[in-house]
Amino acid sequence: MSSTTNPSTHHTSTIGAIGAPSRRNTELALLVFAVVIPVFAYANVGLAVNDQVPSGLLGYGLGLGLLAAVGHLVVRKFAPYADPLMLPVATLLNGLGLVAIWRLDQSPRLQQRAETLFGAFSPDAPKQLLYSALGIALFAGIIVFLKDHRILQRYTYISMVVALVLLIAPMFFPAVNGAKIWISIGGFTIQPGEFAKIVIAVFFSGYLMVKRDALALASRRFMGLYLPRGRDLGPIITVWVMSLLILVFETDLGTSLLFFGMFVVVLYVATERTSWIVFGLLMSGAGAVGVASFESHVQQRVDAWLNPFSPEVMAQSDQVAQSLMSFGSGGVLGTGLGQGHSDLIGFAANSDFIFATFGEELGLAGVMAILLLYGLIVERGVRTALAARDPFGKLLAVGLSSAFAIQIFVVGGGVMGLIPLSGMTMPFVAYGGSSVIANWALIGILLRISDTARRPAPAPASNPDAEMTQVVRP
Repeated sequence: MSSTTNPSTHHTSTIGAIGAPSRRNTELALLVFAVVIPVFAYANVGLAVNDQVPSGLLGYGLGLGLLAAVGHLVVRKFAPYADPLMLPVATLLNGLGLVAIWRLDQSPRLQQRAETLFGAFSPDAPKQLLYSALGIALFAGIIVFLKDHRILQRYTYISMVVALVLLIAPMFFPAVNGAKIWISIGGFTIQPGEFAKIVIAVFFSGYLMVKRDALALASRRFMGLYLPRGRDLGPIITVWVMSLLILVFETDLGTSLLFFGMFVVVLYVATERTSWIVFGLLMSGAGAVGVASFESHVQQRVDAWLNPFSPEVMAQSDQVAQSLMSFGSGGVLGTGLGQGHSDLIGFAANSDFIFATFGEELGLAGVMAILLLYGLIVERGVRTALAARDPFGKLLAVGLSSAFAIQIFVVGGGVMGLIPLSGMTMPFVAYGGSSVIANWALIGILLRISDTARRPAPAPASNPDAEMTQVVRP
């Protein structure tokens, strides 16, 4: 008996030993490119701006390489079967964002503006590198300590309370540029909406996993649409009202769109009812039009979207007009790194409007490449949801992926003039501690779900009694 069982046991362990490192080696090879490409871009900016290789090139390369190495080693050790593509793509986007922020730091126009407004100029790129390190630390913490994503399901209703606190807290702090989306504590400012999207995805996934049958089956047909019963409609109406309240009291168009959009997507995936998509679009459209009719800050953003070059709009803010001109002057291949004029956007050039810098200096080709990188993260997240064996993991992966996708659409669309500006930041590339830390946490949770979904099922333990029975049986 031992001669038949030992080889199979040995064979299984060999497959396990070979299978895991091969994916991690793929990830490692991709990470090398993800570090080398931003380092070359950094050198390119230095040569374009100052005609010399920047003195901080080695430090930047080592810093980004160290962050990538830490992330890779943690995944290799604690999540060996995780998706091999998400970490390299996120690292590449983070690295390119650091380059664009450093490029804007070199602008004499922005330096002079900072000295006029704040009395001194402080470069943002070193701070962003620190925020990226904190993001990788949180990412590593999630991979190490979150052994199983299903543990999060226990905290469904606690996560709802935490999300509400995170969303309501900015109301009690002063508005910044017309929107109350910041919490200021001491010298630190936090944008809680970035973290709320992750916490609220946990709540939506846990809640809809339990209620999906009631929402999918117990419904009435009305004009070709399946509408749920009144008592099942309660939570949907509550979420809709909450997103409107955020929009009214905090004038935060982006978070309310993200919040409600993610809920509708997860609801659709849970119930497989197309009527939820139609219902959600109608409700969000009605809410946005209603709020825009009396909220002046939202009205200004709609006016800037409809008539960005009108004298009245440009007298208040010419940011959207400058952003559109940046994209226009970039053309197909761009002006070249460090050779654009996106610093004319002024305030928020390296945060809300950083996509315009890529649009001008890398052109349409560069913008499409960056959008494809974002698309890869979303696609791998959805693939993780398809591979997940438990309904909670499926819904959570879809929720996080859809939140990421909606944020890219809302920010990119606002900067390119497709929709009104939202006040949110482009994941990984824009300057902002809350954004980069929260998005690294999001990638960490997706990788944990991915590892659980891709891990091979354990081989059945050999049972000598069963084998003896099979041998004896004629």
